[in-house]
Amino acid sequence: MNKSKKVIFVIVLLVMLTIIGIIIVKVFGNRHSSEVEDDDKFTVVTSFYPMYIAALNVTDGADINLYNLSEPETGCLHDYQLTTDDMKLLSNADVFIINGLGMEAFLDDVMKQYPKLRIINASVGIESLNEPHSNEEDEHEEEHEHEEGHEDEGPNAHVWMSVANHIKQVDNIRIGLRDANPSNASLYNENASNYISKLEQLKAKVDNSLNGKKVVLFSEAYEYLAKDFGLDVRAILDLDEEKNISAREIADTVDVVRKDQVPLIIAEKEYGEKMANAVMGETGIVSVYLDTIIRGEYDKDAYINRMNSNIDLLKEALK
Repeated sequence: MNKSKKVIFVIVLLVMLTIIGIIIVKVFGNRHSSEVEDDDKFTVVTSFYPMYIAALNVTDGADINLYNLSEPETGCLHDYQLTTDDMKLLSNADVFIINGLGMEAFLDDVMKQYPKLRIINASVGIESLNEPHSNEEDEHEEEHEHEEGHEDEGPNAHVWMSVANHIKQVDNIRIGLRDANPSNASLYNENASNYISKLEQLKAKVDNSLNGKKVVLFSEAYEYLAKDFGLDVRAILDLDEEKNISAREIADTVDVVRKDQVPLIIAEKEYGEKMANAVMGETGIVSVYLDTIIRGEYDKDAYINRMNSNIDLLKEALK
């Protein structure tokens, strides 16, 4: 290889290494769980994405450490297993902000490991919905299951999908941080007030224009948004990577769509598109894919921007 070719080869190699470095920073730089600063600053850890974005707004400008646990690769936190990095984060935390309502299935393990860790439950005082079922035709089977001693799965923990509920979550986070870190109390109060004002403007877009419109949901997360809009939910299939939907549930959903002339499926694209296409092919129904806001960029306006998009897409689909 002559000298000029060697120079070109080195330049190309350096460019490639630079690009790879940028990609690594882009992918992993926002996890916030791999770089724990060993200092005396007040340290806040959040359980997952929507709690982090809320805390990011409330603590803006405060000289503290704010981290988020390692995010699940798919779905919510129901079956999430804590990593070594997570446990290291929590060992240095002053407070741990959780969604609550059973979302953090690992919470008992955390409390056993760190009994003195202060927990801020963002969903205190929020009335949750029960876990939805696929449709009314399953009621008899459910009654039989109760007779056999089976228990309900618990509350629907996706309360942040209601803007009104999320406003309450932000205020709960404010109160928890104010009490745990009084030196920054006035800043937390001011930040929360400013952020809640923005959320109130978003909430104003959730009006009665869709009241009574019939829909089918392909995720339990959308039940809160549907309730806020007054939608008539005719059937629910809770689709994620862990759920096996039976042929009977699909057939029942198709029957409901046909019988009740339901015009719209609300689904998450990652898990619901294949099923939505199947039901659409059978019935002629259309679908809209909304964001469950469980992962994404660590930006203060992320929740508002993405929920605003959800609201606009839903209104457009049902106009």
